[in-house]
Amino acid sequence: MLRFIPHHALPLPMIAHTVAHVRAHGPNIRSKRERQGYGLRRFAALVDVSPAHLSRIERGQRGAQPEVIQRIARGLGVEITDIADLSA
Repeated sequence: MLRFIPHHALPLPMIAHTVAHVRAHGPNIRSKRERQGYGLRRFAALVDVSPAHLSRIERGQRGAQPEVIQRIARGLGVEITDIADLSA
C-alpha cells in the first residue's frame, strides 16, 4: 500500500534527493504511462499536472515535488519507489 508522507514532514535533504532522482527516472515514468495506454494529456489531467510539466519530467528536464511524485505513482498504480529512488 502506498503511504503518503507530506513534504513538510520530510527533511529538506530528502526532498531535494527525491526531486533529483525523479529527474533521473523520467523515462521510466513515460514507459510505464505508455504501457498502460495513457496519452500525455490524459495522464497529466489524471494526476493534476500540466502536460508541459509532465513532459519535462519524463524527458529529465525538470524535477518534481514530492506531491507530484505521489500523484504520478498513484496514477500509474505503482509504488513511489518504482519511479523514484528514495534511498539516501
